Amino acid sequence: MKILVLNCGSSSIKYQLLEMEPQPELLAKGLVERVGLEMGEFTHKPVGKEKCYVQTPIPTHEEGIKLVLNMLTDPEHGVIKSLDEIGAVGHRVAHGGEFFKESVVIGDKEREEISKLCALAPLHNPASLTGIDAMKKLLPNVKHVGVFDTSFHQTMPEEAFLYALPFEYYSEKKIRRYGFHGTSHKYVGPKAAELVGIPYENSKIISCHLGNGASICAIKNGKSIDTSMGFTPVEGLVMGTRVGDLDAGVLLYIMDTEGLNTKEMNALINKKSGLLGISGKSVDMRDIRAGRDAGDERSTDAFNMFAYRVRKYIGAYAAAMGGVDVILFTGGIGENAWFQREKICENLEWLGAKLDPEANQKYCGEDGIISTPDSTTKLVVVTTNEELVIATDTYNLL
Repeated sequence: MKILVLNCGSSSIKYQLLEMEPQPELLAKGLVERVGLEMGEFTHKPVGKEKCYVQTPIPTHEEGIKLVLNMLTDPEHGVIKSLDEIGAVGHRVAHGGEFFKESVVIGDKEREEISKLCALAPLHNPASLTGIDAMKKLLPNVKHVGVFDTSFHQTMPEEAFLYALPFEYYSEKKIRRYGFHGTSHKYVGPKAAELVGIPYENSKIISCHLGNGASICAIKNGKSIDTSMGFTPVEGLVMGTRVGDLDAGVLLYIMDTEGLNTKEMNALINKKSGLLGISGKSVDMRDIRAGRDAGDERSTDAFNMFAYRVRKYIGAYAAAMGGVDVILFTGGIGENAWFQREKICENLEWLGAKLDPEANQKYCGEDGIISTPDSTTKLVVVTTNEELVIATDTYNLL
């Protein structure tokens, strides 16, 4: 069975086409960018063929998806002869609330529930819903499956997911910690356990998904018991443009003194803060490092703050689980920025985690153990593949 995986952002579409039998095999992947802007961009990478890049206006997600489907069947750049070869479509959906505790086939009822959850993830769920509607219109005769970033974290206990607000805000409005990056944490945890030779179902793993969006998850015996992102993806670590943990009183103070409305404040904490806000220069950790090395004080602050927040959460989650067997790094920064991993791992010897500097620089963009042989807590790099998780869940459901 061939499964098309779709990940729609507000102005982008990421996709992969995989053959699932007998073993998962990538056939093609690509990215549609700048949807709705004056000029769109489309990059298509078929396995075993030349990459294709196109610039063309892409006014809507539906038009972008049409481009993808046409390219997949293109005589020169395509990898299938007919759209009839696509057996199912797996959709990445950011927020599943408490309704979606696992992946589901999307019917009318499921679509309605996803729509209701747009209020909880206004930057993410509407884009996912747009992609679902467009794809169901273009491929009406196949099953469509929703895979939710939040579902892996539905095993968190109440003491971890509740906020200390009047209880009716949870019971009536479902305001609680949901967590995100669930498909990534779900994928890399078992890989890390296998890498170091311990049973996943009897392990304590701290998973650090570090990229433009970043979160940490405490995985005990194969289940998420806590995670750094909360009701929205804003909470937790310092991120590319998101503020992370912040005293709620600061929001009120800024709104009062600057006269900001909720829309403007939302833009401030989601798009203007984090590494960009601190450094004043970039969201890219490579640029932040270059600024630090050049003696730029704000870049140095951004670099150090990112590492400190990760290290602090590692310590907290080790306490929450009563120890830790493995600390893993994944995501764009986690997999590639060895210099940031080096900073994060400073002073973790008390946990039994000792970084091997040579191995740390060696394993970038590939799986590997980066701790010393005598470390009782293993440090590992694990490459993530959220699209494979979505494809696998879709295949298993059908």
